[in-house]
Amino acid sequence: MSAHPKVLLLLDAQPSHINQLRTAGAAEVRQGPVLHEPGQPIDPALLRGVECILCDFLPGNLDDCDSLKMVQLGSAGYSQVFGLPLVARGIRACNGLGNFDVPIAEWNVMNLIMWQRGMLEMQQNQRNAVWDRSARFQSELRGSVVGLFGYGGMARETARLIRNMGMQVWALTRDGSVKSRGNNYRVEGTGDPDGTLCHRTFSMSQKAEFLAGLDYLILAMPITPVTAGIVTESDLKSLKPSAVLLNPARAGLVEESVLIRCLREKWIRGASIDVHYAYPLPPEHPLWHLPNVILTPHIAGSGQSTHFQERIYDIFTQNLARYCSGRPLLNELSPEQIEGKV
Repeated sequence: MSAHPKVLLLLDAQPSHINQLRTAGAAEVRQGPVLHEPGQPIDPALLRGVECILCDFLPGNLDDCDSLKMVQLGSAGYSQVFGLPLVARGIRACNGLGNFDVPIAEWNVMNLIMWQRGMLEMQQNQRNAVWDRSARFQSELRGSVVGLFGYGGMARETARLIRNMGMQVWALTRDGSVKSRGNNYRVEGTGDPDGTLCHRTFSMSQKAEFLAGLDYLILAMPITPVTAGIVTESDLKSLKPSAVLLNPARAGLVEESVLIRCLREKWIRGASIDVHYAYPLPPEHPLWHLPNVILTPHIAGSGQSTHFQERIYDIFTQNLARYCSGRPLLNELSPEQIEGKV
């Protein structure tokens, strides 16, 4: 670690962002290409001597990084580093946790309201010029039980919003705890940093009890080899027939064929889905056409979100200053996380 490291940006940057990094201690800030997929090589000269990289995907010619010590990912998910020799080479990695908490939590609330007020049916009524003022279109969310499977930043901001709206907040975590967030980034005034907003918490051994009591289930965890398919057929059948699934996290948390059968056979009332099994989702895919699905094209929170750039450069600037002074980094991934073991 040097007091004034060379930095490489593989995300778009404004002059103000580069000035932030220089103020935080960067000796040199290089601008490289934006990489949109793994394995893409870049000019080796850009990599030589660089200690810190900001990116969504690391370059395919990682061996040309002769001085790399710290990687800052733009995304909250980090599956793109699985299989890379970061731990073996002593390279630290941090994710973009906290950047998308606000827009994803607002997507969750939007969908909760749409399902509670029957917006799918009302939109159909509008298209067919049907005047229907039934009570089912006037139901309140207040008092509904919303379950958060995982309790990271996005879940905590969702918890803050829905608790203020009078909903019951339940959380399912590995060991049933909702600890303080510690060195995780969050937008000032958001989330549940001290873990005090849940009405009830559950461990994995209590999953069936958790699911059976929910009106809405929101998936809120990263995809790893451990969490892939974590929501099983049995889990979906444990939900009330009136329950709704919201997935703004990762598609692979539920096996594709199981989800489609669940929705076709109406084990639950429906689902809102922002994350997908193929990009772009092909027009013949059944999720486009199921009447009990609200589908959005991975826009709950993305690199095009209103505040993405300002927040990711805030995270990276703070981490660069912390790196230079030897302080703990924000959003640092553990070796087990980097290797996909948890």
